Amino acid sequence: MGLRALLVSGAMIVACENARDAKASKAGEVAKGRAAVSGVGAHRDSVPGFTVPPQCAVGSIPAPRKPAAVKVATAPKTRADSVKLGPADTVHIVGAWRDSAEGAGGSRATSGATSADTMRVARADSAPATPAVPKSPKAARADSIARARAKAHADSLKVIALQTDSAATRRLPGSLFPGCRVVAYYGNPMSKRMGILGEIKPDSMLARLAKQAAAYAAVDSGRPVLPALELIATVAQAGPGKSGLYRSRMPDTLIARVMGWAEAHNYLVILDIQTGRSTMLAELPPLMKYLAKPYVHLALDPEFSIGTKHVPGKIIGRIDATDVNAVSAVLANLVDSLKLPPKMLIVHRFTTPMLSNHHKIKLDPRVQIVIDMDGFGAPHLKYGSYKAYVHDRPVQYAGFKLFYKNDKPMLTPAQVMEMDPVPLFIMYQ
Repeated sequence: MGLRALLVSGAMIVACENARDAKASKAGEVAKGRAAVSGVGAHRDSVPGFTVPPQCAVGSIPAPRKPAAVKVATAPKTRADSVKLGPADTVHIVGAWRDSAEGAGGSRATSGATSADTMRVARADSAPATPAVPKSPKAARADSIARARAKAHADSLKVIALQTDSAATRRLPGSLFPGCRVVAYYGNPMSKRMGILGEIKPDSMLARLAKQAAAYAAVDSGRPVLPALELIATVAQAGPGKSGLYRSRMPDTLIARVMGWAEAHNYLVILDIQTGRSTMLAELPPLMKYLAKPYVHLALDPEFSIGTKHVPGKIIGRIDATDVNAVSAVLANLVDSLKLPPKMLIVHRFTTPMLSNHHKIKLDPRVQIVIDMDGFGAPHLKYGSYKAYVHDRPVQYAGFKLFYKNDKPMLTPAQVMEMDPVPLFIMYQ
C-alpha cells in the first residue's frame, strides 16, 4: 500500500500549499466556510435532518451469512508478524467473534481448529488408537503458527472481556454500532488518484455512493446503512513543504465543501489524518471545529505516520495503542463537553507493525473504534489479511476496504457479509 498513488500527485502538493498561501484573496469564502461549521449547540443533533436510528445503539453484531469456509490465502508480502509466515502457512478457518449480551466485542474465544482436528475429536471414542505419525517439518510449522494465531486472538478477546462489565462497553444514544452499518467513499476532491471521492463529479459520486449503500441494505435488510464521505483532510507529502513535516492540511474551504455535500444528503463525514512527520495529536486542533458537528468522525492512517527521519511512501509507517488512546481521549472529552453522540474512530491497517499493542487500546462508550483492513488485491489476499489483522487481533468493531480499480475481482456485498467478523464499516476507494 505504500506504493499507492496517494503521494504521486505533485501538483496537488503545490495546489494545497498555494490555496493556503492565497488565503487573502479568498478571505470571504474562508470566513463563510468557517461560519458554516463553527455553530455548535448543546444538542446531540445540531444539524437539521441529521439523526442516527435508535436501532444503531441497541442492535447486535451480525453473524456471517453462512458458516465460514476454509480460506486459502497467500500471506501479505509486507507482513512482519512475530511468527514469520510462509506461503504454505495459509489455510485457516475463521473462528467466532461475536457481540454478546455481556458487551461490545463479545467475550467468547474459539481456537482456530482445523476440520481435521474436529474429525479427530469426533472419532476419538469410536476409532481404535493408531500410532502417531511424525509430522513433517512443514506440517509442524503450520501447527505452530496456528497456535500462535489462536493465542493472539484469545489474548485480544480476554482484554475485551475484562472491560465487558465496565462503562467501556455501554452503548450511548446516537451510537453508530453495532446496529447500523457505515458505507463510505474515500479520497480528496483535489486529486482523481486518491480515491472515488475525488475521481468523478460530485453529483455522480454521491449517487453512486447511495447505490453502493443500498446494495448492502439489500443483503442485510434488517440493518440501517449510513453513507459516509471520508475526506483525507491531512495529506502526507513526498516533500517537506513549508512546515517541514511532509504533510499538507487541506484548506477550510475544501473541508466545508465536502461537509456541504454530506449535509445536503444527511450523510456522515470522516476526516482522515495522514501525519507525515507530524503526530496524530498535533493534527487534531485544526479539525476540532469540524469534529464538533455530530455527523463528523475521525480516521487515522498509520501508513503515513513515519516518525521524524523518514519520507512518506518510502516506508510503511506505524502507530501504537498509546497514540490511539490519546486521540480517543480527546474525542471522548469533546463528546462530553458538547453533548455529542459517540464518535467513530477508524484505524486503517494492512500490516501487523502498523498498529502495535492493539490489545492495550482502551474502550470507551463515547468512542467506537473500528479496525479497517486496508489491503487491496485478489480475494484470497484480502481474506488472509482480514484474518490476520482484524479477526486474529480484535479490538472492537470490524472494518473492510475495497478498491474499485485494484481489487480484481472485487468482492460483492454478499461476499463481504460472509466474512467473520461481519464488517460494520465498509469503505470504497
